[in-house]
Amino acid sequence: MSNMPGRVFVAGAIFACTCVVGGPSLRAAQAPSAMEQRVAALKQSIAESHARLRRYEWIETTIISVKGEEKDRKEQRCYYGVDGKVQKVLLSDEKAAAPSGGRLKKKIIANKTSEMKAYMESAASLIHRYVPPDPTDIDSAKKREKVALRPGQGGRAQLEFTDYLQPGDLMAVDVDTTANALVGVHVNTYVEKPEDAVTLTVGFGALPDGASYNPQITLDAASKHITVTIQNSGHRPVNQ
Repeated sequence: MSNMPGRVFVAGAIFACTCVVGGPSLRAAQAPSAMEQRVAALKQSIAESHARLRRYEWIETTIISVKGEEKDRKEQRCYYGVDGKVQKVLLSDEKAAAPSGGRLKKKIIANKTSEMKAYMESAASLIHRYVPPDPTDIDSAKKREKVALRPGQGGRAQLEFTDYLQPGDLMAVDVDTTANALVGVHVNTYVEKPEDAVTLTVGFGALPDGASYNPQITLDAASKHITVTIQNSGHRPVNQ
């Protein structure tokens, strides 16, 4: 993610003409723009990867660090349920040793830990709102004219979504235009208040069947000195 988380369905929604057939200028006006084509390709890539990932299970490792010190490491087995939602089974949860000290110190630390836990639950919920990008939210941003296409180099392009889910947020999606594959997602947003800024960096990789997945997602909440890293690995077909 910058400081401002598939592959095939081609959306066939090209603007239909509801008026009398006109000349070349009218037909050109009806043709989808490069941005519209790229948005359609992005939605296709997400839909196809989601369908393929439903055949897999994998291990999700979540690491929470405060001021650079690891406080919690959790491993969960993940797979898609019949309802299409990701199911998680806890495998291990390693927490940092409880601090020593008097009753007052322990109470203060317990309160801070409780606040951090509540914040992290909100942050985790926020991550899943952006990753993977929801086609419905993409359509909403497009209708509100909050999408811009930034050409890149080497067959790359970037779709930039402003006010995507919250006022003032920014989501930039890097795409390999040749393979129609997501390369990365970078988000500038906030958990509770705009001044409580967080950045989200999402990497993408490809499984043997071409399904796109997230090897690592990193959320950095600078104001809270909290970093959350989510690693996904060990993908294998379900029941194998």
